[in-house]
Amino acid sequence: MRPNTLLLLSLFSVLVSACCSTKTKEVTSTSGKSDFYDYAWELEYISGPRIAFDGLYPEKKPYIMFKEAGSQFSGNTSCNNYSGKYTKKENNIQLGNSMKTMAFCEGGGEETFLKMLGKVNRLAFDSEGKLLLLTDDIPIMRFKKIAKPN
Repeated sequence: MRPNTLLLLSLFSVLVSACCSTKTKEVTSTSGKSDFYDYAWELEYISGPRIAFDGLYPEKKPYIMFKEAGSQFSGNTSCNNYSGKYTKKENNIQLGNSMKTMAFCEGGGEETFLKMLGKVNRLAFDSEGKLLLLTDDIPIMRFKKIAKPN
């Protein structure tokens, strides 16, 4: 490998690390119950797609909810409802295969959302209280707390 290419790759990895590092906190509260159960969390960032976020989700943004009882998660992909089971130990989480309704969805938002959910193996909160779903230590999805949808 040429020295300039190696230098460029090193610089790129430093920049990516700097821009994507986020201070996170553990997912617990004083009551012993995690801060994320029984709330609806609306997606506001997703990594990976080359399409702008608002282009993927022009009308309705995906959301997710976690229930402690039965270790279930559910939500909407911006088009279809989905649900499944998860396993969680401390900040490690595995989302099982989800079932979803089968309405036709335009664009690639639903597919992108479900693909990224399948990559999640950790969770955390950032300094603003937003839910981060991570692959190892890399945030791949960020959600803000919203009022529960009807």
